[in-house]
Amino acid sequence: MEPLTSAHPTELWELIRKGQFRQTTAGSCEGYVQANLAILPKELAFDFLLFCQRNPKPCPVLDVAEPGSYRTQVAAPEADLRTDVPLYRVYRHGKLVDEPTDLLSYWRDDLVTFLLGCSFSFERALLANDIPVRHIEEGVTVPMFITSIECVPAGVFRGPMVVSMRPIPHHQVVRAVQVTSRFPSVHGAPVHVGDPTQIGIENISKPDFGQSVTINPGEVPVFWACGVTPQAVAMHVRPELMITHAPGHMFVTTLKDEHLGVI
Repeated sequence: MEPLTSAHPTELWELIRKGQFRQTTAGSCEGYVQANLAILPKELAFDFLLFCQRNPKPCPVLDVAEPGSYRTQVAAPEADLRTDVPLYRVYRHGKLVDEPTDLLSYWRDDLVTFLLGCSFSFERALLANDIPVRHIEEGVTVPMFITSIECVPAGVFRGPMVVSMRPIPHHQVVRAVQVTSRFPSVHGAPVHVGDPTQIGIENISKPDFGQSVTINPGEVPVFWACGVTPQAVAMHVRPELMITHAPGHMFVTTLKDEHLGVI
């Protein structure tokens, strides 16, 4: 299935609930903010919120639900956080134990949901500036890498930053930085440009999450902080339970991308 470019988020949620959309959400619901998902027991919620506050590049907070609530107050009040993501991941003590299509059997009254900004939201701005977005062109999940960049610790949470990579033609790198820097709520400007080994990535063709993409001659790998960072932190810290989205399978909100941009 092709990305549902012109769909409204409510249409996408309905298709997901019916099991008719299980692919990456990149390119779908053009103009609407997509969000990373992190769900934790209430006893860990303050530490995680503090972790996000100290690490705003990989973990920019868009919304936080009340304990036990599967609805948000701001980002998408009509959506059900238990059913409206194409694919979830469940970690127990740092190990991935399940990739369910809904969370109905996992839901608990003490769970707190965090919605974090996603770089998919600034991709529309890149495309509007005629800057290619390769994973959309090739119909794959954006490549993501665990780096040697350590996040600032908070409470029990600590671990490495995850980045997403997009190959950018050399002459458009400066423009890509300018365009994405307008969107600090969805990761903002890149954290690294060029040599991947400088941030601990040994093989650019073997991402830790997502799929590899073609890097053409004359293109430079550009790396943005990524909201999959909590998954790397979960594997590092090993909390009793953490639930996330599967990489590339985001929660689409009813917030508009341009409303997050700054002049």
